[in-house]
Amino acid sequence: MSRRLALPLVALLAGCSPLKTFNTLVPKDSGGIVLARDEAFAPGERQKLDLYGPRSRAAGKLPVIVFFYGGSWNSGVKEGYAFAGRALAAQGFVVAVPDYRLVPEVRFPAFIEDGAAAVKWVRANAARFGGDPDRIVLAGHSAGAYNAAMLAFDPRWLGEDRLAVRGFAGLAGPYDFLPLDGPITRAAFGGASDLKATQPVSFASPEDPPALLLVAAEDRLVYPRNSRRLAEAFQSHGVPAEVKTYPGVGHIGIMSAFAKPLRGKAPVLRDVAEFARRVTAAQRPER
Repeated sequence: MSRRLALPLVALLAGCSPLKTFNTLVPKDSGGIVLARDEAFAPGERQKLDLYGPRSRAAGKLPVIVFFYGGSWNSGVKEGYAFAGRALAAQGFVVAVPDYRLVPEVRFPAFIEDGAAAVKWVRANAARFGGDPDRIVLAGHSAGAYNAAMLAFDPRWLGEDRLAVRGFAGLAGPYDFLPLDGPITRAAFGGASDLKATQPVSFASPEDPPALLLVAAEDRLVYPRNSRRLAEAFQSHGVPAEVKTYPGVGHIGIMSAFAKPLRGKAPVLRDVAEFARRVTAAQRPER
């Protein structure tokens, strides 16, 4: 796609227009297809997910990626992320993109509870869609990266299903953001009785799965220090944690780089796919 068309697409996304519009405009990966829509993982209207898979696939069950979108915990719809679901599916994965309840309807930990229910549903049903229920990577962008991190590292949420989580890939995620010094975090976490227990960095331990932490160098919403601090916490426990920083990319750009016309800005799709292949190919560690 020409630079003339790519720039308006970025502007649309940065201007907080609905991602459903962005998703409608960008060309999709023909190698990724929709497997199912609106699969209910819990009774509520926002407790459904969409599934994507590769158009062509070899025999055997494929590794699974559960991708949580961002939106400050107060916005977002799964339909706006078909471009990302199909992009990852074209790389050889079964991909689930769940919705979850939002602020102000709920506060922490409700959106984490929804994420846990989605992952449990995926593990119970992945085989029906060609996925391997024991090879799951949790991923997300911004608030979605936070949600995925809490599920990957805080053992309260997934229980035994956490054993199936082989890795975590976070794009521009907030992992260590105390004190709550802004309206977004106060609205989402202000009612928590133990604020330390809301921070992914608090749960770094030797039992955690490997992490890939992707950073937009020009991020002015979620500061790159979040990823650096989480990586340091993992490394202190001997957990593999890699930080990749993309120069010239901002908070929105790191996500929009999944889209076909914008991949030249940063190899985000390639890096996530390579990480997911590597960790799901390895023997499952004892945790």
